[in-house]
Order: sequence, then structure tokens, then C-alpha cells
Amino acid sequence: MTVQNVIRLVTVVGVRGRPSSPREMSLSALHLAVLDDGRRLTLLDDRGWTESGPSDIWHHTSREEIEATARTVVGPDEPSGHDTAQHMATTHWEHLAGVLHRHGVQADARELSNLPHEVELSDRVVARLTD
Repeated sequence: MTVQNVIRLVTVVGVRGRPSSPREMSLSALHLAVLDDGRRLTLLDDRGWTESGPSDIWHHTSREEIEATARTVVGPDEPSGHDTAQHMATTHWEHLAGVLHRHGVQADARELSNLPHEVELSDRVVARLTD
């Protein structure tokens, strides 16, 4: 069996559904682990966000804003109740290591948290930003 290593994290941002108005932007965020053999494994596929703002919100939103929000949306989550930020981060990275383990990839939670995290915008997102 070949040992596979996770070399980076990628979040792919896409347009989600049809906006209810030109003041709304709804995006999905697919969080992936990239292995040293080039394969991408899904870590989280249930994330995304919706923003409302001025008419034609796409022209008032930058690529950098979308990238920053995408990194936030895929976690770790903010603490709530009696949880600390450290506890939330530890739980988040351990969960992602567990997902990889189910795919047959051994990963250390702490090492995952230190990997580069890139954001890729889908062609539809790029087209909306540049229209």
C-alpha cells in the first residue's frame, strides 16, 4: 500500500441556485484535500453562504472578499456557549482527519491545520465578478 500525503487544502466556490434578486449572491463552498498524487478528496460538501447588498451585488464584491469568506465558511467554526476557539479548532481538524481516514488516508489534525489553503472560483463565479 502506498502512503498518500495531503499537500494542501482547496475550497472551490460556485454559484448556488438562482438569486431571488439582483441584490443577492448565494455561493457554495466545496472543501477538498489535495493528495501528493493529485487526487482531490472531499472533506466538506455542505457549506456555503448568501449575501445581500446593493443592487448588482456582484459588481460590489471582490475576489478577495469571496476567498476570505470561503476560508471562514469551511471552518473552524466560531466558539459558542462554553466552547473555546481552541476547542472548536481542535474538534474541526480532528473531524477532517477522520474524514480522510475513512478515505484510507492517514492525516494528523495538527498538520492539516498548517497546510496551505487555496480558494478556487468556478467559471460562473468569475464570470459574474467580471460581467
